Amino acid sequence: MIMSRLLILLLLTALACSWGNGISAPTNTPLPPATVESAPQTESQPTQEPATSAPTVESAELTAAYASQIPNTADFEWRLIADGLTRPVDLQSAFDGSGRLFIIEKYGAIRILRDGLVSPQLFLNIKDRVNDESNEMGLLGLAFHPNFEQNGYFYVNYTGDGGHTRISRFQATGDTADPNSEQALLVIEQPFPNHNGGAVVFGPDGYLYLGLGDGGAAGDPFKNGQNINSLLGKILRIDVNNGEPYTIPADNPFGNEVWAYGLRNPWRFSFDRITGDLWIGDVGQGEWEEIDYLPAGSPGGANFGWSIMEGGHGFDGAPQAGLLLPAAEYSHSTPYSGCSVTGGYVYRGSMSEWNGVYFYGDYCEGTVWGLTLLNGQWQSQVMFETDFLITSFGVDEGGELYLLSDNGGVYILARK
Repeated sequence: MIMSRLLILLLLTALACSWGNGISAPTNTPLPPATVESAPQTESQPTQEPATSAPTVESAELTAAYASQIPNTADFEWRLIADGLTRPVDLQSAFDGSGRLFIIEKYGAIRILRDGLVSPQLFLNIKDRVNDESNEMGLLGLAFHPNFEQNGYFYVNYTGDGGHTRISRFQATGDTADPNSEQALLVIEQPFPNHNGGAVVFGPDGYLYLGLGDGGAAGDPFKNGQNINSLLGKILRIDVNNGEPYTIPADNPFGNEVWAYGLRNPWRFSFDRITGDLWIGDVGQGEWEEIDYLPAGSPGGANFGWSIMEGGHGFDGAPQAGLLLPAAEYSHSTPYSGCSVTGGYVYRGSMSEWNGVYFYGDYCEGTVWGLTLLNGQWQSQVMFETDFLITSFGVDEGGELYLLSDNGGVYILARK
């Protein structure tokens, strides 16, 4: 067991290294993100329920969007629905009424899961142009255009020649995408093979959001996280419905593609399909993994602190006033000994007990946490202890939640 964990950690040192059309965010959102006060924080040991400093929420309307208590997890399980996949790293719905789920295999393919069966025919195969020679490289993210039914457009993030990030659009008809339909939107040079981010997500505003890591190595050697002129260490935001191949939205804060910054390696982010709030899983350096949160309607320019901070703790220096604190964090030390956070989704499916619970996990330990609004405060606790290598979560058209494991399995959260 010890040897297998060492192999996992050696292989994945660097990894520690959608919603339905027409849904709009409400004008009120739950909690403003906590910020660093002028006095620096002191280091503290992690607790089983990471503390937050968010203010109390009084609105009954907002509270109704969240479960009133944490469910009894003994009544639920992660049920295997597909197996034998090759390093699955993303699962998305086209939200086109077809019920299809699209699963990325990191080497460069997308498969369709329909009615519990994985189609032997590939939806997309771009293995010929995907560079996956390092653990954090490959075909990494997928998003379908909100008008996919009409235009057949979808967008991917992959590492290509030289290991550089490519954001490209493809077009599909039926169950097949044309690999020759590729239109490159962005090519972003990567100085190192790790910290590539990878998420591609359409926001409630119809813009395309992209997650980019800080460029890799360790400690952000080029300080990309705090450099607003670099596209690395950021959440980017572009308008793919205007311009060729896109335009920069007028309210982007810095006149470029950057929407938010101060991120190390945002491995999965998502918008709550009901509230429109943004949730980000940001992989830590040597000690702290974090979940970042931004309420719907927030202006651009949020600074999540890396590499000044790792989580809510000083890294390049003491935490500075105005930097956003994580909604939750956990340590690489006991009791979890995690190595790499995997961001997830807020549950909005048919099981009302889980309504509003944000799920996230750890790649190495297989721990799954739930984070929700209880008594006006964000509260996080362990929901499930699994033996999965959690690469990603996903949701279907009905809001049901899925988990992907690097060992080739796809699981759904289900009642026993």
